Order: sequence, then C-alpha cells, then structure tokens
Amino acid sequence: MIIPDAIVTFVTASALLAFIPGPDLVFVLTESMLRGKRAGLAATMGLCSGLLFHTAAVTFGVAALVQASPIAFAALRYIGATYLLYLAWKSFSASAMAAGDGSARAISLPAIYRRGVIMNGANPKVAIFFLAFLPQFTQAERGGVASQMMVLGATFIVCSFVCFAIVTLAAQPIGRWIRGAPDRQVWLNRLAAIIFVGLAAKLAIG
Repeated sequence: MIIPDAIVTFVTASALLAFIPGPDLVFVLTESMLRGKRAGLAATMGLCSGLLFHTAAVTFGVAALVQASPIAFAALRYIGATYLLYLAWKSFSASAMAAGDGSARAISLPAIYRRGVIMNGANPKVAIFFLAFLPQFTQAERGGVASQMMVLGATFIVCSFVCFAIVTLAAQPIGRWIRGAPDRQVWLNRLAAIIFVGLAAKLAIG
C-alpha cells in the first residue's frame, strides 16, 4: 500500500509533467484546434491507452530488458521517430477544412485514437521514463512493489487524461478561430509538421 503523502507528491508531479510541451501535448492540442473537442478527447484516450502498455512493461520488467539491449532500444526509438515523421507529412500535406462542412470528420475518431496509441506505444523513452519515475514512489516494506507500480501507473494515466482534457477544452475558442479561415489551418498544420519533425529528430538522436 502506498502512503497518502507519496500519492499527493506523485499526483502533483504527474500533473506538472503532463503539461510539459512534448509530442503528446502537441498531438492533443492540434487535433482539438483543427477538429474539435471529440477529436481532442479521442487523441487523449489513445495516448492514455498507450500508457497502459508502458505501465505493464515496467511492472513486468520488459522495459528493463529493453534498456539493457541497445539494439532493441534503438529499434523502438527509430520506429517512434518514423511514425512522428509520418504524422509530420500528414500534417504538412493536409488541406484546410471549411467551417461547418463536416470535413472535420474526414479522419475518423477511431483513427485518431489509434494514432495516439501508436505514438505512445512506439516511444521507448516513455517506458524508460516510467522505469525511472515510478519506483521512486514505491516502498518494498509496504507490500508488493509490482502492485504499487500498477497503482502508480494507473494514477499517472488518470492525471494525464485530466490534464489533456483540460487542454482540449481550453483549445476550443482558438480552434473555432482557426477553422474559420483556411489559411490559418494550413499554417497551423505546417507548424505542427515542423514540431513533429523536431520531435522525431530528438527521439532518433537521443
């Protein structure tokens, strides 16, 4: 069992980390502004589902094995970078959507959800982060460490969901302004593409 003080500290740290700019936040923000609240929530749910994979990986020691194998770690890192480049191309080549014409649904919510799952699931740095972050809040003398890490992982996922949902709601006024002018949408897509390329480079280089 985890002591209450540790949970409070963990929740605070998790919330702060969720708001740090990165691939996840960019993805949620972009989908929210371009396609609306439902798309932002679909992206959020996909990203949080990807965190389930990393929680299980760390809990059962898979992340430790990946960290111990430079080849496996590099392979996963390049897979994640390739997917970010794919998202960059999709953003750069995307056309503007006319306000109110229903084209915001051109990319289905399940497709956005799958993107979120892949983005987190293919990023080995998330697993390594969990491997370094979660054990700090466990205490062997208070029960099974594995069960504590599962609780911490679930708590982190809930915190991430809440924080990303806040970002989704906050992005709506900006999103309505952007969707009202095609040229704004195009430039936002290109900006997102540049950000995704930068994040891919950072992930690939390490």
